[in-house]
Amino acid sequence: MYRSHNCGELNASNINTEVILAGWVQKSRDKGFMNWVDLRDRYGITQLIFDESRTDKTVFELAKTLGREFVIQVKGTVIEREAKNKNIPTGEIEILVSELTILNSALTPPFTIEDETDGGEDIRMKYRYLDIRRNPVKNSLLFRHKVAMEVRKYLSDLDFCEVETPYLIKSTPEGARDFVVPSRMNEGQFYALPQSPQTFKQLLMVGGMDKYFQIVKCFRDEDLRADRQPEFTQIDCEMAFVEQEDILNVFEGLTRHLLKEIKGIEVDKFPRITYDYAMKTYGNDKPDIRFGMKFGELNEFAQHKEFPVFNAAELVVGIAVPGAGNYTRKEIDGLIDWVKRPQVGASGMVYVKCNEDGTYKSSVDKFYDNDDLANWAKATEANPGDMIFVLSGPANKTRVQLSALRMELATRLGLRNPEEFAPLWVVDFPLLELDEESGRYHAMHHPFTSPKPEDMALLETEPGKVRANAYDMVLNGNEIGGGSIRIHDKATQQLMFKYLGFTEEEAKAQFGFLMDAFQFGAPPHGGLAFGLDRLVAILGGQETIRDFIAFPKNNSGRDVMIDAPAAIDDAQLKELRIKVDIA
Repeated sequence: MYRSHNCGELNASNINTEVILAGWVQKSRDKGFMNWVDLRDRYGITQLIFDESRTDKTVFELAKTLGREFVIQVKGTVIEREAKNKNIPTGEIEILVSELTILNSALTPPFTIEDETDGGEDIRMKYRYLDIRRNPVKNSLLFRHKVAMEVRKYLSDLDFCEVETPYLIKSTPEGARDFVVPSRMNEGQFYALPQSPQTFKQLLMVGGMDKYFQIVKCFRDEDLRADRQPEFTQIDCEMAFVEQEDILNVFEGLTRHLLKEIKGIEVDKFPRITYDYAMKTYGNDKPDIRFGMKFGELNEFAQHKEFPVFNAAELVVGIAVPGAGNYTRKEIDGLIDWVKRPQVGASGMVYVKCNEDGTYKSSVDKFYDNDDLANWAKATEANPGDMIFVLSGPANKTRVQLSALRMELATRLGLRNPEEFAPLWVVDFPLLELDEESGRYHAMHHPFTSPKPEDMALLETEPGKVRANAYDMVLNGNEIGGGSIRIHDKATQQLMFKYLGFTEEEAKAQFGFLMDAFQFGAPPHGGLAFGLDRLVAILGGQETIRDFIAFPKNNSGRDVMIDAPAAIDDAQLKELRIKVDIA
């Protein structure tokens, strides 16, 4: 055997035990007559000692040839360590080596394999297999495994059945762009990689599986961000004979379970807010409620004065920033410049200092007296010592801008504690949203989402006002999951396709299999999908998902380690009947 123990488990109770260890050389310290080597594996580090007076000469000399990341096997005796290291579990002991085998030599790594490495992100992505040896990356992958196992345990205990669905499916026109796969045996035809297993899990409900889940890879050919990859993993779930309340209860339970088992945190409240309330109060549909700074609408108090900027605006809205009343003019000007950046797009910003004596000092004192500003303070729930920041303009655009400012200020003020968790549900989303360029409605979630029964009549007259039987779970300002009650009858599904601009022929060509299935006794059903990558990152206290994926892509969607995507040779292209024309 290569090892009797791993490098993280030996301690004082093992003294005088003969052991066999194997792993990588972390570092060595040669003192001439004595040589120490730190041996590392996934489980930890154990110190080896080669002593000129106690170690076989051949073994002693071989130890002097060891370099960083050599793979070795040693046999020896556990002895008490003179200079103990309280920072590691094996710090009380070391191994007096009697036998040494070099299993593989190694080149000098392009960066140090340590927690605090000297390697930049690009080089670590190129040599990801080396980066995984570092504790931060290794521990992130182990953490992901633990979360996934707890998910499987929780859902399996509730009689959910894990079912695999196909990866080679049919391209659909909804959502992001598909990754397509040419079919060699069907000339001119293509598979698509699934953006989600949506239709298959609905068909499983028609098939009577009742409760389904899958931890599944999904694919979207879209622009990338720090929290987005072209391939990602979902916790995909569906249930039959359920209403919205049933689904919310099950997945509140799953989230509570994960927070308790993974983080040791008990969460009692899962507030539920409507989409309209979220947009009006926080400026986005995934609000971070770990802190306040709710929006206060000021049209009533700020317009019909002499300030033309506010008079011309559709919306005047502000937030009260706690304890910011002592900001210097330089700090305020810096924030004004921040909101004027193209990424935010505001044209300017008004500020009001809330003095401790109950008076106010603003950048628009020329137009507003103390009573006016007191009304602003009341609307934004500002207290003495706070600062009110106000934006104005088109309603939707201004809310998005103020939302960005709110999150930036919360980050600067240290209000986004990664070890504090504040989940909530956002419900009553619009069913449809209008694309101003095309003039067509698009499904806000997907075309299989059921309308609220009480809003069905509005589909004919005011489709933009129809609410979806849909819900998102938000955690710390991130959407970690979303779902809906599905349409389960052919007539309603046909009506939905009609309002999404499908002709009857197009709907049949794309989704005829699903509507056919609905005619054979489809039960009421609904479900939800959590983004596993994002959920794990948030539970791990990080903003980006890349650290929790074994082999991630970079911001251009490339795997720089294996150099993919890459061209394929002419013979393959010919076999697939594909002609590539690169201008």
